[in-house]
Amino acid sequence: MLARALRAERLRPGSRVLDVCTGSGVLAVTAALDGARATAVDVSRRAVLCAALNARLNGVRVHALRGDLLAPVRGHRFDAIVSNPPYLPAADDALPTRGPRRAWDAGRDGRAVLDRLCAEAPAYLDRGGVLLLVHSSLCDTEATLSALDAGGLRTEIAARHRGVLGPLLRARAPALEARGLLATGEREEDVVVVRAAA
Repeated sequence: MLARALRAERLRPGSRVLDVCTGSGVLAVTAALDGARATAVDVSRRAVLCAALNARLNGVRVHALRGDLLAPVRGHRFDAIVSNPPYLPAADDALPTRGPRRAWDAGRDGRAVLDRLCAEAPAYLDRGGVLLLVHSSLCDTEATLSALDAGGLRTEIAARHRGVLGPLLRARAPALEARGLLATGEREEDVVVVRAAA
């Protein structure tokens, strides 16, 4: 869904694209396959290696960097920033420091990483640049739109998909109901791609 949204931007060859929380590197590789100069960032060493390997296997160059969100690219600007950050509401606000949970757990409301990206990303966009950010409707889509609007970006929902909760959220459903993040008996969510243009 996010890769389709990125391709819909029809960026010119040589555009600078940043994939934050890259994971496997699929978005950076997608951008590079379309002729972009792609940079991939993740806090996980394994993710950075995976992104670099996937770029090589696909015959493209991706500059893969390890670090916390935008810190490794401080001082640089991009034509597009894409991110599929951790956004699942967790049992508490302590973010995991290792292991697979680091890829999805994002505090009690799921916004620990989203809020930081919304606050920091506008400063990394070049004039006319775009931020594409994916997350669940359980994480308050309106809060994301408002934060990005406050950062001077023009926002819209570029894509939306309604579907059943995945296994992790299904397992957490009773706790999410108790916190008011999920209506009683609800077992569906919208996954949205937020588009924010500079």
